[in-house]
Amino acid sequence: MDIFDAIHSRHSTREYLAEAPSDAIIASLLDAAIRAPCAVNRQPWRFTVVTNRPWLDDVSERAKAYMTQTRPLDLPQTLYEKLADPQFHVFYHAPVLIVISADQQGPWIEADCASAAQNLMLAAHAKGLGSCWIGLSQPFLATAEGHEALQIPASDHPIAPIVVGAPRSESPPSPRKPVAVNWVR
Repeated sequence: MDIFDAIHSRHSTREYLAEAPSDAIIASLLDAAIRAPCAVNRQPWRFTVVTNRPWLDDVSERAKAYMTQTRPLDLPQTLYEKLADPQFHVFYHAPVLIVISADQQGPWIEADCASAAQNLMLAAHAKGLGSCWIGLSQPFLATAEGHEALQIPASDHPIAPIVVGAPRSESPPSPRKPVAVNWVR
């Protein structure tokens, strides 16, 4: 797949089939992720791969409860209503969650991990898989309880929770706003 085709056709997937991609495919996605550019080549990322369905269901419920009780983000009311819906699953019933965390402190760790996430999502798309960055899980995963669930050290910073799996159906990419450009010549 041409890189421009991948960039233009990739979109967030919110409906997945139950079967998880193979460990070999997941390893290839992780290999693509670590090829991302990063500030001063620090490569701060650490990856936690979750394929345990009961874990995903439990953490979905815990993340929803945390979000609705604490309201840590300034979100539209409609999103908080969605989180309160018992049928809503934060991870969209995806078979795999890959959390990209930073194991270091530094001014660019979020950008570094976001670059790795983009590589991972484009690689998933090139393999015919869907993916979605699950921002609604981030506040919970950043808590001590979230660290414990992920089995990561307290010093780690969970930055990019990405679900991956075979899409249940194809949907077109979301329309994009016209590019805003400020040329300085």
